[in-house]
Amino acid sequence: MPISEHVATMVAEVRERIAAARDRGGHRQDVTLIAVTKTHGADAVMAAWSAGVRDVGENKVQEAESKRTQVTVPVRWHLVGHLQRNKAKNAAKFDLVHSLDSERLAVALDDAAGEAQRVLEVLVQVNVSGEGTKSGFALHELPTVAERLHACANLRVRGIMTMAPFDADESALRAVFRGARDARSQLQAAGFRAEWLSMGMSGDYEVAIEEGATHVRLGTVLFGSRT
Repeated sequence: MPISEHVATMVAEVRERIAAARDRGGHRQDVTLIAVTKTHGADAVMAAWSAGVRDVGENKVQEAESKRTQVTVPVRWHLVGHLQRNKAKNAAKFDLVHSLDSERLAVALDDAAGEAQRVLEVLVQVNVSGEGTKSGFALHELPTVAERLHACANLRVRGIMTMAPFDADESALRAVFRGARDARSQLQAAGFRAEWLSMGMSGDYEVAIEEGATHVRLGTVLFGSRT
């Protein structure tokens, strides 16, 4: 089956599941489907666009830059992977950076956005589960982080991003996603609009939506296993 047909079929199925999960959760939020095309070619981006998906996620700045030269449609580019400070200038070209995970990175992104004469939309990454292998702020750090983010005039803090443990059961998933919701409330209490919650991947996106996710990052379920 051509990739465009496969992706169109999967996007239709996923959108049905998203709608059902939103109804079950009762948060009544809009949900943005982000097609994560890492390790897949530009044809995956084009297939997602043809299926009505307007948001594409990449883990690495370099891979996204390579694809941008081949993609002819105006998708919104999301950086969803860990970002090194020395790549901040390149990251400032994205529409939304999901992985603001340190104060030093915030300063680097603020400087890069200023040089580009734009306001960069970002999400604050939180490590709710406390896993040593995951980046992100602990929940207790957010008040201090929020205070310092107010000084970053070229960043617009739109909300929270988190990742749940890959082997978590449903109760553990819900605990992580509720923790992210609490983190968003902390940002809002600190004066940020922070309306977005980026959480949920191919294995857990329905639970994430039930818990209030506004953005889900899906790769495998749309494109198959990565090479």
